[in-house]
Amino acid sequence: MTEEKKDFVVKDRRLFGGEAEEAKSRNESPPAEEAPPREDRTAPSEEVPRLPKIDFATFILSLNSSALVQLGLLEDPSSGKKEKNLPLAKQTIDIIGLLEEKTRGNLNHDEEHILKGILYDLRLLYVKEKR
Repeated sequence: MTEEKKDFVVKDRRLFGGEAEEAKSRNESPPAEEAPPREDRTAPSEEVPRLPKIDFATFILSLNSSALVQLGLLEDPSSGKKEKNLPLAKQTIDIIGLLEEKTRGNLNHDEEHILKGILYDLRLLYVKEKR
């Protein structure tokens, strides 16, 4: 057999048993060890809610839901009450308008259709609520 040349030597510097206690008493920190594997923090009986796939359409639909809550047409999920906040609703509608402008020509037909429809509906609802 051929003798293999070793380019480096690995030394185990972990402390075991009494060695770890001695290092603590000398105020030496023991060498870092690998992090233990991460445990699943959900109990077997708890179900993790399935969230929708994140894409442009779900993002726009999320903004639409926020605007509807701000217009007072849907209940606020956190409070369970319908409350109007027209300045915030206008800002959300303006954000959707900005997205329409900045994404023009880069959306597929379905995304463009959803965006234009939602923006049209929200603008009409805002004008009705503003009166």
